[in-house]
Amino acid sequence: MRTSEQTATPGDDEVPAEHAVPDELSLAGGFAPADRDRWRELVAGVLRRAGREDLPDPVEDALRRTVATGVSVAPLYTAEDAGDLPTAVGVPGMPPFVRGARAGAAPERGVPAGWDVRQRHAHPDVAVTREAVAADLENGVTSLWLVLGEGAVPPGALGDVLADVYLDLAPVAVSGGLPAAEALLSLVEGRTDLAPGGSLGLDPLGVHAASGEEQDLTGLAAVARRAPAGWRTVVVDATVYADAGATAVEELGCSLAASVAYLRALTDAGLPVDQAFGALEFRYSASADQFTTIAALRAARRLWDRVGEVSGASPEVRAQRQHAVTSSVMTTRRDPWVNMLRTTVACFAAGVGGADVVTVQPFDAALGLPDAFSRRIARNTQNLLVEEGHLGRVLDPAGGSWYVESLTDQLARAAWDWFTEVERAGGLVAALSSGLVRDRLAAAWDRRARRLATRAEAITGVSEFPNLTERLPQRQPAADLHPSGGLPRVRAAQEYEELRDRADAAPQRPRVYLATLGPVARHTARAGFAGNLFQAGGVETPAGDGASGLADAGTTVACVCGTDADYAESAAALAAGLRAAGATQVWLAGKPSLAVDGVDGYVYAGCDALDVLRTVHAQLGIPDRRPRADGEDVEERA
Repeated sequence: MRTSEQTATPGDDEVPAEHAVPDELSLAGGFAPADRDRWRELVAGVLRRAGREDLPDPVEDALRRTVATGVSVAPLYTAEDAGDLPTAVGVPGMPPFVRGARAGAAPERGVPAGWDVRQRHAHPDVAVTREAVAADLENGVTSLWLVLGEGAVPPGALGDVLADVYLDLAPVAVSGGLPAAEALLSLVEGRTDLAPGGSLGLDPLGVHAASGEEQDLTGLAAVARRAPAGWRTVVVDATVYADAGATAVEELGCSLAASVAYLRALTDAGLPVDQAFGALEFRYSASADQFTTIAALRAARRLWDRVGEVSGASPEVRAQRQHAVTSSVMTTRRDPWVNMLRTTVACFAAGVGGADVVTVQPFDAALGLPDAFSRRIARNTQNLLVEEGHLGRVLDPAGGSWYVESLTDQLARAAWDWFTEVERAGGLVAALSSGLVRDRLAAAWDRRARRLATRAEAITGVSEFPNLTERLPQRQPAADLHPSGGLPRVRAAQEYEELRDRADAAPQRPRVYLATLGPVARHTARAGFAGNLFQAGGVETPAGDGASGLADAGTTVACVCGTDADYAESAAALAAGLRAAGATQVWLAGKPSLAVDGVDGYVYAGCDALDVLRTVHAQLGIPDRRPRADGEDVEERA
């Protein structure tokens, strides 16, 4: 039985001992302070246990990852890495605008709380586009991007497409050159109630880059004088460089060179500097590499502010207006539903990075014209991040991160160096005509292509975890709206998808027999790895114990799968047995250092998967139809 004293409630000044709170709370106070040298020791130990003996100094360089030309990221960032960067980037809405072009919602600039949700439309059927536009605006889209021209929305039908749109509420942007701009100007001429944030979409330098044909810039100022208040005349579309294989460094540098060329053309034609700045907006690609996208958008604003400062523009017009579009390079035709995840990450990065306008490309964009479902998913991706994720409630949430601030600074400096190289070559027009830009972008893409070929950069659903039984959604083919003759257009998945297409078109799907050694527990890991690699080329991988299943597999190519110990004991004999059973080519899942007799090649982490797959295709008689340099198709390459 408890006494009244034991059950009494403590007074206001009494705190039970078990709830005593110290005056100062030291997090991790019971542990010795961590330092970078100790961390390096631990990292070195882990790497050595993984077989790395020749380690760099400092050891973290072994874990660095390249994210753009001349820019890499380390595995650890502290205040030492950022230095005084967090105090040098300003505040949102103030120069140098690293932390954002605005200090909050800016309806006067066409930017609501969060960002402007913009949907792209290019369907040539006017009725279909009109219906799709209505569905978008009724379900969360806040502005429209219409592609006008042959194969897209007819310029003469623009009025019909926008007949039900309240242009005082929904800004409209067009692409398609001067005919598209004139069509939109004719439609809104004389109106003073238009929603701010519209765009006439002129980008002659982007056309030059894509087509290889030099364009006339002299008429830009005349169009800019006719543009409605709050609208932009010129779009510095940097996605043409990203789509050609540029990293963030080349994309930013080329956009800066293009914008300076436009400024010269506008001011030479009599436009004041501030008005010329107000005539430009920028379009950038947003990829699933979220931190690089965030840092690139922040760096772009810093660079543009620097151009404005040197040009004598007023601080209030130097805030770059950014339109971020989810990357076409990362979009896949195979397993296209994974694109929903890629575009969600990219949209998140664009919002966090401070983009004023965001367009999420439908997940089926690489297959053809999107349908109602894919457009719905595209707009709801943004709606979810704005309305449920509340991304618009915090300005520059990445600001102050030692990693993001350091990466922003690296990208800005590397892009500025590339921009000044272009300027020294005579400006962007000269650099495009001379091949300087093409060569730089080709080198950047070659480096990435190597990572894709070796699967150091994985493509989920394509180079990793492919689904050979998938049934692709059927879409109406889209017209090729991009000029040819200039910079190429690339996609990360294109080489693997070409192999899949060839395998699908074969009279019988190609197969590689996985000849396993030892019990399941010992061969599963390497059999799974090998199967994943071969399936990335559309190759089926039936498996069996030893050489006995080769005949039933219906193939003449095999791959031995087991452990190093099993290989030392019986891999050579198994290879000979496979040859005797009819195998004309034998691979082994393991590194070449194993040097097993009777094996033609090795598959392992870091091998050139594309080369392996092409070799297997050739062995199985699958023709290679990649175009040659002279434009002709090759029926078969050994």
